[in-house]
Amino acid sequence: MTQAGTVADRLHAAGIEAELVPVSTTGDRSMAPITTLGTGVFVSALRDALAAGEVDVAVHSYKDLPSAPDPRLVLAAVPVREDPRDALVAGGRVLGELGRGMRVGTGSPRRTAQLYALGLGLEVVPIRGNVETRIGKVHSGEVDAVVVAAAGLRRLGRIDDADELLDPLQMLPAPAQGALAVECRGTDTDLARDLKAALDDPVSRAAVTAERAVLATLEAGCELPIAAHADVVSDLDDDGRAIDRISLRTVLGIGDLTEGALLRASATGEMDAAEKLGAALAHELLDMGGERSVGGTSIGTDVSGVEQQ
Repeated sequence: MTQAGTVADRLHAAGIEAELVPVSTTGDRSMAPITTLGTGVFVSALRDALAAGEVDVAVHSYKDLPSAPDPRLVLAAVPVREDPRDALVAGGRVLGELGRGMRVGTGSPRRTAQLYALGLGLEVVPIRGNVETRIGKVHSGEVDAVVVAAAGLRRLGRIDDADELLDPLQMLPAPAQGALAVECRGTDTDLARDLKAALDDPVSRAAVTAERAVLATLEAGCELPIAAHADVVSDLDDDGRAIDRISLRTVLGIGDLTEGALLRASATGEMDAAEKLGAALAHELLDMGGERSVGGTSIGTDVSGVEQQ
């Protein structure tokens, strides 16, 4: 609701009237581990309401979207991205102060794999719930710490609850973490145009397109321990002119998550080749042994114009 409210405020500022319509999703109602619920648990009900004409616009956490597009709908806008990092809430401690055997709560396979890879001897405990519920588990002593998205804390005005914002070198974020996806029906071309004009940020869209292409190429969802983060950086072309390029990093957990085995890959590419960049890194992860996590998928992609790092 908070995310949708920020979009409604932006639309109001652009002279477009909007009202919030709550829609309950499977992911909202179920406290089962997220990996058992399948893809689209926070998305399907919203998309169905949109396609049925019950609402005109749907606002999603972009990282919750299935990698395959919905043919009924169009991604009209990606607003300016919020902080993509993960945040640690640990009762006044930072990550390096957590000792062996301390319990850290998260429902994310991506976070689980990276926490174990740090070699701190932590015990990762699966938890679900909204931000308030998860932070409450620290205050109650059920766990010693939780890892949550910094973007959620910022949007709720609770960033001061974070004891540490985790450097992506320690904890690489989920693809599209911190970004919103604004969808409308594919037939509403005028509305799609207005949403893009009022909300869309080309830099944020290019970055998350690269990250999400890793997921799409691997045909993966939130049940896979995959992380990806792209920055748009200034570079010089062969003629010495300043250009913007995408720098993309990925991490994939393989085998038993408690063993902390990770594959890492990175590359840079042109802004207009964001999707190709993500596909190329997915291909590299598979070549490095990533099929152990994604079931032996065979992928081919054109990697011209992509610089591996």
